[in-house]
Amino acid sequence: MTPGLVVTIMIVYFGVLILISVITSRGADTTTFFTANRQSPWYLVAFGMIGSSLSGVTFISVPGNVGKIGFGYFQVVLGYLVGYWVIIGVLMPLYYRLNLISIYTYLEQRFSFWSYKTGAFFFLISRTIGSSLRLYLAATVLQLFLFDAWHVPFVVTVATTIVLIWVYTFKGGVKTIVWTDSFQTIFLITAVCIAVWQITQRMGWSLPEMVTTLKNGPYTRVFYFDDVNSTMFFWKQFLGGAFIAITMTGMDQEIMQKNLTCKNLGEAQKNMFWFSLTLVVVNVLFLALGALLYLYSSANHLAVPAATDELFPSLAMHELGLAVGVFFLLGITASSYASADSALTGLTTSFCIDFLDFKHKDEKTKKRQKFLVHLGFSLLFLLIIVVFKEINKRSVIDAVLNVAGYTYGPLLGLFTFGIFTKRVVRDRLVPVVCVLSPMLSYVVSSNSEVWFGGYKFGLEILVLNGLITFGGLWIVSREGEKAL
Repeated sequence: MTPGLVVTIMIVYFGVLILISVITSRGADTTTFFTANRQSPWYLVAFGMIGSSLSGVTFISVPGNVGKIGFGYFQVVLGYLVGYWVIIGVLMPLYYRLNLISIYTYLEQRFSFWSYKTGAFFFLISRTIGSSLRLYLAATVLQLFLFDAWHVPFVVTVATTIVLIWVYTFKGGVKTIVWTDSFQTIFLITAVCIAVWQITQRMGWSLPEMVTTLKNGPYTRVFYFDDVNSTMFFWKQFLGGAFIAITMTGMDQEIMQKNLTCKNLGEAQKNMFWFSLTLVVVNVLFLALGALLYLYSSANHLAVPAATDELFPSLAMHELGLAVGVFFLLGITASSYASADSALTGLTTSFCIDFLDFKHKDEKTKKRQKFLVHLGFSLLFLLIIVVFKEINKRSVIDAVLNVAGYTYGPLLGLFTFGIFTKRVVRDRLVPVVCVLSPMLSYVVSSNSEVWFGGYKFGLEILVLNGLITFGGLWIVSREGEKAL
C-alpha cells in the first residue's frame, strides 16, 4: 500500500462518485435536492442505508471493541431491530400521511413554533457532532496511510475529505446520495468479507473450522445478565439500542429523508423491513471479523494497539496482504463517506426548511442559500473533527453513542409526547424543558453509582433523558385535543 497506490485508488473511487453525481443531478432543482422527487426505488434505498447507518465507526470500532466486550454489541443490534419495527409501524405512517419534507415540521403542526424550532435545533446539534466523529475515522486512516508519508498536516487531510464530499453532493442532494450510498455499501460489505476470508485462509481453517473456533474462543460472549450495575447489562444494551434506533433513525432527518424519497408508504416500509434484517447479518460479520483479528494477532504474536480502533487498520494495511489493504481503504472510505455525505445533505435540508422558510422563496434564492448552508456545514465538520482529534481519549463508537444519549433525548420526549398524548403545551417553555432534560440526565448519570448503590448508566441514559423531557412537557401542558 504505497502512497502512489492509495492516491490512484482514491482518484478512481471519487471519480466514480462524481460521475454518479453528474448523471443523477441533471435537471436537479431544490425539490430534487430535498426529496429526489419521491421516485427512489425502495430496494436501492434499503441497500444504501446499510452503508450510511453503519459508518466508519462500525467499520473500525465494532471489531476493535470485541477484545473488550466480545459480541456484547449484538445486544444493542437486537435492540436496533425492535426500534426499526417501531419506526415501520408508528413513525413512517405519520410522516407519509402529513407529506413531510423535514420531519420536524410535524412538531410545528402538533405543538407550535418553539417546539418545532427546538426539535430541529437538537437534530442539527446531534447529527453535526455525530457525523463529524464518523468522518474523523476516515480522515485518520487517510492520514495514517497516505498523508503522513508526505508530511501533510491533519487539518489538510480533513479539508480534502470534506471538499470531496461537497463536490458530489452540492447539486443532486438526496437523489445523488441514494445512488452513491448503494455504490459505497458494496465496498463496505466486500471489504469485511475479504478480510474474514483472508484471515481464515492464513490461519489454515475451513469455513466450518473457523465458525467452531469462534464459537469456542474467548471473544464471542453475547449476553451479559450477571451484573445489573454494569453498562453491559443486557436490558441496558437492548433497550438503549431500541431507543437509539428510534431516535437516530426514525427521528433523524438524515436517515428519514432517504426513506421519504420512496414512492409511497408501502415501499418505504418494505425498505425499512429488509434493511433491518440485513443490518443484523452485516453486524454479525463485523463482530466475527473482530474476533478473528484478535485471534490472528495472538497466533502471530502481534501487539494489539492500546487504541483498539487502530487494530483493523493496522492489520489490514501491514499484515493481511494487498487485497485486504485495498478493500479496507475502500471500505473505510465508503462507510465514512456514505454516512457523512447523507448527513451533510440532511443537515442542509433541515436548516433550509426549518430555519430559512424555503416555502416562501423563489428558486434562485433557494439555490443560493442552499449553496451557502451546504458550505457552512462542511466548514463546521472541519472544525469539530480537528477539535475532537485533540481531545479524543476513547473509542469513537463510545463517543458517538454517548453524545446521542444526551442530544437525542429531547427529540424522543417531544415526538413521544406528541404521538401518545393529546395535551396542549405552553410552547414557549418547550425549549427550557429540552435544555434542562439533558443537563439533569448528565447530573443523574454522573452521580448514579453513589445515589443508586453502584448502578452505572450506559445507553439507557437516552431513555432517562426522554422520560425527563416527557415529564417536563406534561408539567407545562394542559388538557386539550391537539393531536395529528
